[in-house]
Amino acid sequence: MVTETTIVEALKRVKDRDLNKSIVETGGVREVKIKGGNVSVKIALAKTGTAEQMEVQQEVVNVLKGEGAESVGLRFEELTEQELKSAGGLKEAAFEGPSILAPDSPTTFIAVTSGKGGVGKSTVSVNVATTLARLGKRVGIIDADIYGFSVPDMMGIEERPKVIADRIYPVERFGVKVISMGFFVEDNAPVIWRGPMLGKMLNQFFSDIEWGELDYLILDLPPGTGDVALDLHTMLPHSKEILVTTPHATAAFVAARAGTMAIKTHHEILGVVENMAYFESKTTGEKEYVFGRGGGERLAEELKTDILGQIPLGQPDIDENDFAPSIYAEDHPNGLIYKEIAEKIIVKIEK
Repeated sequence: MVTETTIVEALKRVKDRDLNKSIVETGGVREVKIKGGNVSVKIALAKTGTAEQMEVQQEVVNVLKGEGAESVGLRFEELTEQELKSAGGLKEAAFEGPSILAPDSPTTFIAVTSGKGGVGKSTVSVNVATTLARLGKRVGIIDADIYGFSVPDMMGIEERPKVIADRIYPVERFGVKVISMGFFVEDNAPVIWRGPMLGKMLNQFFSDIEWGELDYLILDLPPGTGDVALDLHTMLPHSKEILVTTPHATAAFVAARAGTMAIKTHHEILGVVENMAYFESKTTGEKEYVFGRGGGERLAEELKTDILGQIPLGQPDIDENDFAPSIYAEDHPNGLIYKEIAEKIIVKIEK
């Protein structure tokens, strides 16, 4: 049976990364509630809204489930200034390597966005990333759709990032380095954060991740023009942008708002990808325009840019031994379209 005593004793093994001391030693265990097998804990850390908090969150859940808790609910707050002082103060950051956000960074940021959800933006993101890697580019992807993270599942990733000397090393799959909020959330739990905390977390995705040398960093943005998109536009003043839409007139109309936001924040629009452009019968070769026609062309015309590609409705071939439900093989008809899109991106950026 789980008791408050066993919980507190177990939490002595969990360290506040910024103080290098147990969260019990720092006075960070604020509240423990037990109801049957359900445990709720309130924890104070030196800093919240960081990658280190995500590590602590994951470790606490694992430790308490190891003690017999059936489910674990967590709330976080920050230690007071006096508590920080008593714990020895914040340690200085040890990393002195080049930042991927530095003005002289060789990395090109490509934000993939849409006006609304359900248009296949994440599918486009992961396939553009993997195709660029097939073409010999050094590629990373940030699943910045904090509330609707899906990239790990789409790419068939089951492992978690490694932490070495206070640096987080992204998971690599199909030659692409991947980081996602999904790596730091237990059992597909919902993320219930307000804008400022999300902004802090996104900043950590750039500053505390050991990306190494990258040619391209793909950013799978949440749909629309909310807090996360605004924060990223501010962090990345020189980002490129790809707009994803379906052929439907409404989807294209809404996507135009995201494109206008990009223009107003001085981002360069690389072009439009029209997803679900049509359905092609394998039997007759006839094309059915399920979601209408012309949305991509109208969007490109309004934003004075090009259509990078029109991708039909389709399903990747599933390999049970190398499961990645959303990645098209290089020789798949849609995979060939993504290759054309990636080649156009390279020409536009590297010309």
